[in-house]
Amino acid sequence: MLCKKNIKHGNKDRILFFISFIIFLNISTKIFSEEKISSSPLINMDQIKPSFEEVEDQEDNMSSNQNIKQKEKKNLAANSSHAVLIGLDKITAKSSQIVVSLKEPQTFGPLEIKILKCGKIKVNNKVDDVAYMQVKDLTKNENEKVFIFNGWTFSSDPSLTPFDHAIYDLQLLNCYNI
Repeated sequence: MLCKKNIKHGNKDRILFFISFIIFLNISTKIFSEEKISSSPLINMDQIKPSFEEVEDQEDNMSSNQNIKQKEKKNLAANSSHAVLIGLDKITAKSSQIVVSLKEPQTFGPLEIKILKCGKIKVNNKVDDVAYMQVKDLTKNENEKVFIFNGWTFSSDPSLTPFDHAIYDLQLLNCYNI
């Protein structure tokens, strides 16, 4: 009998100890905590330079560059047959418009692009641009006759015959003066 009373009394002591310990922690944190809120000085936002390119300056440059490109396109359209491609650098995520005259090589990064044929076809009452394109990677000097892409590409569905490169992507937009 004595053992049972001691065990029950020990459990009550432990519970009282834990409750008193929790109350002590609660009271001590309130006593020793400061009422002041410290803050760091505010940053003057006008003095911080942006880490990105200025949009306003680019818009002015882009409008003048677009005028030049439009004039070049008109000259090319009047003079020769050509294809317009979009080239994407997957590392920098920058795209460029590439104008390739028929049977004349054009470079995009280390790639040499040559359009042998370009034309328009009608499929399901829709007009689509198609081009026979050959692409060489100039960084690989193993064999100059090996193309990394040699085949037809379609402007409406570039995944039909995909150009597959680790860094660059090419897509046909249009064919002119065919």
